[in-house]
Amino acid sequence: MAVLIIDKVSRLLMVLAAILAFSLCFLVVADVLGRVIFNHPVQGTPEIISLSIVIVCYLQTGFAIRSGGMLRVEAITAHLPQWANTILVAVGALLGIVFFSVIFFGSIEGAMYAWESDEFEGEGALRVPVWPAKFVIVIGCALATINYFIIFLSALRGTLTPQELGTAH
Repeated sequence: MAVLIIDKVSRLLMVLAAILAFSLCFLVVADVLGRVIFNHPVQGTPEIISLSIVIVCYLQTGFAIRSGGMLRVEAITAHLPQWANTILVAVGALLGIVFFSVIFFGSIEGAMYAWESDEFEGEGALRVPVWPAKFVIVIGCALATINYFIIFLSALRGTLTPQELGTAH
């Protein structure tokens, strides 16, 4: 039950990231057209784009992990027996847990500071708040850690899905 909820949340965040990325395309086009045709770019475009890229990446992380979309070297794993692949998946999941946990715990203070201090990026006409990106990093890393923990438990139980094993094509 909890795994289904995590999968649905991961999928929802991925859809939100896709919508944001698609929306950014229109902002970039408007900025370029404004710059070329009217000699007046859209104010704050660089700040919005830089923070949005971070948001898009971290919103997609949980789904990438659960769907087997993270990088792996199939040239090696394709020739290994099932038990060796299971061990590699478990070790990779442990490393993922450690990696995203470190980012998670290291990002909480920065997110809180950005919220409390009302931190902004940019000067002049449009200042973009930084706290949404900082909190998305925290949320994305928490979800990534949970997803790697689920994969690790699946490896221990011997119930890895084809996506988790990297054999789904």
